[in-house]
Amino acid sequence: MNDEQILIQRTQQGSHAAFKRLYELHVTPLFRFMRQFDRDSDQIEEWVQRAFIKAYTNIRQFEGTGKFSSWLFRLALNEMKMDRRSAAIIPLETVFDEDYSPEYDTNEYDHFEWHDLMKSWLSSLSDTKRMVFILYEVEGYSHAEIARMLGVGESTSRTILTRTKQFLQTQWKKANEF
Repeated sequence: MNDEQILIQRTQQGSHAAFKRLYELHVTPLFRFMRQFDRDSDQIEEWVQRAFIKAYTNIRQFEGTGKFSSWLFRLALNEMKMDRRSAAIIPLETVFDEDYSPEYDTNEYDHFEWHDLMKSWLSSLSDTKRMVFILYEVEGYSHAEIARMLGVGESTSRTILTRTKQFLQTQWKKANEF
């Protein structure tokens, strides 16, 4: 049993200190992840806070079959989806962390131009496509974890990622045409 599993078990037994430590371990990565979907720090803080509240009140339902962070990310994504549905918000532009750097060769574009292009291409995608791409390519989650977070099948996650990559490759080729 690793340290995180011990903290989860203690939280399930009622330890507030154990949950505080789980919060400290996960708040920054969760906030950074949610920045991929919105620029408004206050809004992100609200989603993160509500996700932690739900995690705390439902911690006994966490079975430990997947990562705690995956469960927490799913809770935050659900909070975002509920807000967007109820407010009928227009899809928002994707924002990468300032220290994010592309893995691709950027011979034709410097970092800033590439960054702006990628942001515009990702912002044109549906939330689901953007989420699958970011969860897999940026955050490093497996298709099984993504499927659990988003409530889709693993094969659906793979298909969405493949189509998203094809779209991005097409956009890259168009941008490099002279």
